[in-house]
Amino acid sequence: MAAAPASGLLDFSVSERAAILRHGPWPAARPGDSADALEASRRAAAQALGQRLFFDTRLSAGGKVACATCHQPGRAFSDGRAQARGLSEGPRNSPSVWNTGQQRWQGWDGGADSVWAQAIRALLDPREMGSSSEQVHALLQRDLSLKCRYVQAFGQLPSHGDEQTAMVRAMQAIGAFVATLVSPRTPFDDFRDALAAGDALRAARYPLQAQQGLRIFVGKGQCALCHMGPLFSSGEFADIGLPFFSQPGVVDKGRYGGIEQLKASPYTRLSRWAGAAEAADATTTRHVDLLPRNFGEFKVPSLRHVAQTAPYMHDGQLASLADVVHHYDQMNPERLHTDGEQILRPLKLSPQERLQLQVFLESLSYPAAMRWRAKPEPASVVTACAGGKALHR
Repeated sequence: MAAAPASGLLDFSVSERAAILRHGPWPAARPGDSADALEASRRAAAQALGQRLFFDTRLSAGGKVACATCHQPGRAFSDGRAQARGLSEGPRNSPSVWNTGQQRWQGWDGGADSVWAQAIRALLDPREMGSSSEQVHALLQRDLSLKCRYVQAFGQLPSHGDEQTAMVRAMQAIGAFVATLVSPRTPFDDFRDALAAGDALRAARYPLQAQQGLRIFVGKGQCALCHMGPLFSSGEFADIGLPFFSQPGVVDKGRYGGIEQLKASPYTRLSRWAGAAEAADATTTRHVDLLPRNFGEFKVPSLRHVAQTAPYMHDGQLASLADVVHHYDQMNPERLHTDGEQILRPLKLSPQERLQLQVFLESLSYPAAMRWRAKPEPASVVTACAGGKALHR
């Protein structure tokens, strides 16, 4: 956490205050109901199913890993590793799934345009869960408790021959659950709201070093150009001058590869699997284009609870927030490839300013983010599925 509170409130300018206020309020309003492709009347049952499936290793080949293997509640839904390890080690870091229901593109490369489509990517990837639609269908068929919850959310479980539908609906249930994972408020949020209310006394409780770091963040650091809004992320992709070789001689294509996967995927907002709200909001999926500049670009991550999700960057190559600040402070602009105006430049901060920026970033975290507890299932679902009895519509 940040340093002990200091009395006093910096004399933020009108433009600084406006920039600060744009990072809230929190929690932010959800962007419609497109995150989980489900009718509201069935969403609670789907969330109950998805919560169970998220922690169920039986979805994976050999029953070895679950979604929660790489997205652990006690680690802010990350895993603390540089590179994720499912059935084998992959080339990328496990991002936190806090607040992913509020983001359009999923994964470091944006190769999925919904949470459920990203869940399918992980499910089928031999390095992650190495599963299949047949395995998912078989699990739902033999586990009457899961089967009942599936029926409550989606109706009759498909018969053999339509295992793909069972798999997609199960992953949409996981998407419905993940969409409920909205991270708790932080010291910054209290400060931001106090500033918005004109409550100088309450705002002055925010550590002075964090205020100074925030001034750098929205000002000379230009961090807010990419880490914008309540999520502290544009949700888009950028090259930030880091090496992007996944192994010697092998380049991680980043966003370029993600767009290739998106265009080839049968599981997008343009597919028959998408809900009505998702299909109506599929413009960006329809018109996304492959561009040479997309090589080496990776998603701009949300900074909410960033102090709890080390190590950092798409492959975990930076171990600490101090390393992240140092990278931006001393980055080599010649490593960047860009079309048009170059936004990133080395910050050249003083040691004191680097510490202030780090303290601000730490204030975007709160211990409660590490204490998630499973949501109780709706009474209607518990009653309907008592004893594992599978009901049919």
